[in-house]
Amino acid sequence: MAAEVESLENILEKHVPADELKEVFRILYGRQLEPLNFSEAATKLATDRKVELKGYAFAKAPMQTVAARIVRVGAIQNKIVLPTTAPIQEQLESLHRRLGEVIDIAGESGVNVLCLQEAWTMPFAFCTREKQPWCEFAESAENGPTTKLMQEYAKKYNMVIVSPILERDEIHGETLHNTAVVISNTGAVLGKSRKNHIPRVGDFNESTYYMEGDTGHKVFQTQFGKIAINICYGRHHPQNWMMYGINGAEIVFNPSATVGALSEPMWGIEARNAAIANSYFTVAINRVGTEHFPNEFTSANGQPAHKDFGHFYGTSYVAAPDGSRTPGLSRTIDGLLVTEMDLNLCRQVKDTWGLRMTQRLPLYAESLAEAIKPDYQPPIVKE
Repeated sequence: MAAEVESLENILEKHVPADELKEVFRILYGRQLEPLNFSEAATKLATDRKVELKGYAFAKAPMQTVAARIVRVGAIQNKIVLPTTAPIQEQLESLHRRLGEVIDIAGESGVNVLCLQEAWTMPFAFCTREKQPWCEFAESAENGPTTKLMQEYAKKYNMVIVSPILERDEIHGETLHNTAVVISNTGAVLGKSRKNHIPRVGDFNESTYYMEGDTGHKVFQTQFGKIAINICYGRHHPQNWMMYGINGAEIVFNPSATVGALSEPMWGIEARNAAIANSYFTVAINRVGTEHFPNEFTSANGQPAHKDFGHFYGTSYVAAPDGSRTPGLSRTIDGLLVTEMDLNLCRQVKDTWGLRMTQRLPLYAESLAEAIKPDYQPPIVKE
């Protein structure tokens, strides 16, 4: 099997003449972003811990009557540490240690709001359709070991942390959910947001484990802005993105686990388009690596059984409401992407483009109310 491509940016930098490369990136990514300078301590930590550290500053949005609202946002992508055959507790503890190392770098880099990848405490075992041992990774969103650990880091670094886990709801029949826990910079659990849309495509057999979430489109007011979490497959549903914007989100995180053969052509489009359409910042995060499981499973496509999901291609990036975006992180290695943004840009883009003003929600509310009726007939005009 050929080695995985490291990144699109590396290919372009290798083959496009320097005098043309700047214009190529402008066409691909919008206005050029200034790189962030990190402290020597942060850079050394990243080097020593083998973490790709990248940082960019989005354009400032100066206003005469409103103070700047500058926020640093971090996104972490990572591989699992131990083989999937290792004892569950050892796998969990290895990820706690590894992500702790990366969170230290985020703290040293001045990150205010940090989001980890989908189900970061475990391999993405939902392809297997096996209940054991994978359900043993599930834990309480309110007081499980992962939440308690993240509370300590949130207080230590005065940082809001979004921690996506496999949740076991101990109050409601010990059911499982794909959940993002939002921890305030004070260390308090601010709340949780569950995955609204569950895939049933390819090896993504997640409804074997949990069903659609019941928390709606919550927006969390933090010291550093209003944030929301659109978990993984929800990025394919424009209405999902739209509702977070209607509810006032300024930054929407999309923690994901997705593989190249299935979704990579869509990856750079969906979160960026959502940022434009809804006048907010989006943060698209994807894990990296290829995870192998002990037992073979099929994809229900007539192809031979296999023991891996495919390559999780990373490439985490951030997009702004004006259409600009960062380059992506690596497709193959652990990374931390730090972006500095002025949240006032959300309002400025609304004023400039008028997309929210021209949204015409009553028109669509009326149409959708009709479309969900059992006797609905599409208004198709025929000769």
